[in-house]
Amino acid sequence: MDIQRIEAAARRLKGHARVTPLLSSPFLEKIAGRRVLVKAECLQHTGSFKYRGARSAVSALSDEKRKNGVIAFSSGNHAQGVALAAKQFGTSAVIIMPSDAPKMKIDNTRALGAEVVLYDRATEDRDVIGSKLSEERGLTLIRPYDEPEVIAGQGTCGLEIAAQAAELGVTEAEVIVCCGGGGLTSGIALALESHAPGMRVRPAEPEGFDDVTRSLASGQIERNTGSANGLCDAIVTPQPGNMTFPIMHRLCGSGIVVTDAEAQTAMAQAFARLKLVAEPGGAVALAAALYHADQIDADTVICTISGGNVDRAVFLRALEQFGEG
Repeated sequence: MDIQRIEAAARRLKGHARVTPLLSSPFLEKIAGRRVLVKAECLQHTGSFKYRGARSAVSALSDEKRKNGVIAFSSGNHAQGVALAAKQFGTSAVIIMPSDAPKMKIDNTRALGAEVVLYDRATEDRDVIGSKLSEERGLTLIRPYDEPEVIAGQGTCGLEIAAQAAELGVTEAEVIVCCGGGGLTSGIALALESHAPGMRVRPAEPEGFDDVTRSLASGQIERNTGSANGLCDAIVTPQPGNMTFPIMHRLCGSGIVVTDAEAQTAMAQAFARLKLVAEPGGAVALAAALYHADQIDADTVICTISGGNVDRAVFLRALEQFGEG
């Protein structure tokens, strides 16, 4: 992986992926005790940064491979990104999703024209299912994070952060990124290494699913041992990617772990102060910026809201339990 691949992805995504805004609020800055800039990837197509990587990967395929169709596995955001990208290129998509994924994400993926195959996280292996279907149908597998063109696509978010922050006169900051398998985190880190070397990426994770934080601390890939689901479903993965972890280990600072309650409070704050709808996993970076200020050294913190695909009941609980900020 290198900056040239990310810049090539940016050229392919130009005019297709949205340039999402970098927002601020004095209320959030008062809580955090420093300048806070929020990269609103919840406003990206399909409601998540995942469209970037999906479009990058599908657009990089040969005409023959693309014509045969693609396959992906995802709890929902990568699923929707791949489904939309495939639809835009006039090809088919098969998406393998956990049966306990949020209903909105399953429904949205089907609405985008993809064939959805549900599986049981506790008893079935999505990799085995994906490999079998890929072989049987001649489909190209687009992995959710351990895929060069996916990482490159996510890295375009980092290019935007660098450019938008520079326009505001910000060249030094800690950039907190919602982290699952590490595609967005590693992509942004690579982009900033080249375009904003004064910025340092920090992964943010939910409590109980802090595999990246532990891996960065130990210097080797650590696995999660608990249940495969959680409130922050969008970023719950078994372990960092084999491709993404070396990038994060080289470029990222230590991870920040937040509680589900902090993620829910951040959801309420994002809605009240920025009028953004964030899903729990998409709010962990904001939660880290707001409620773990003692772990942050920089005067300015930039955080991603990586997705906004949240079921109504989950969103209402966040607002009702904590008010609107």
